[in-house]
Amino acid sequence: MDDTDLAARLQRLEDLLEIHQLFIDYGRCLDAGDFDGYAALFAQDGELMLGPLGRAKGRDEIKTMMSKALSGQVGSSFHIISSPQVQLDGDRASSEVMWTALARDESGHPRLTMLGRHRDDLVREDGRWRFARRRGLVDIPSAPG
Repeated sequence: MDDTDLAARLQRLEDLLEIHQLFIDYGRCLDAGDFDGYAALFAQDGELMLGPLGRAKGRDEIKTMMSKALSGQVGSSFHIISSPQVQLDGDRASSEVMWTALARDESGHPRLTMLGRHRDDLVREDGRWRFARRRGLVDIPSAPG
């Protein structure tokens, strides 16, 4: 293995680790109500599509949409991100991750609320990986009542 091969392999690993951290930060920002941090995970002209919650383009719209959607829920929701699949292509990537959403019930115990996936287009912007487009899909919705 020459130095060029080693450098390419190292870059690939660094990219994958940074993208995996992006997925984790997404859930943490949501759960903490850090909507500025949440919006910063997206490219300047990034797009977020979350079915019935709506569609937003650009960081300001994304921040507004999510802060309205989660108003009053901060501290009561918990997102678990799992099974990431990432395909790298230079400064672009595509991915799919699974998510599990939990909420605190009336007695303070965890309650499973939804299961789904995110399908992403990612871009390296200003030296950092960000969401260019994120599509949320609910595979198992909340139970009625």
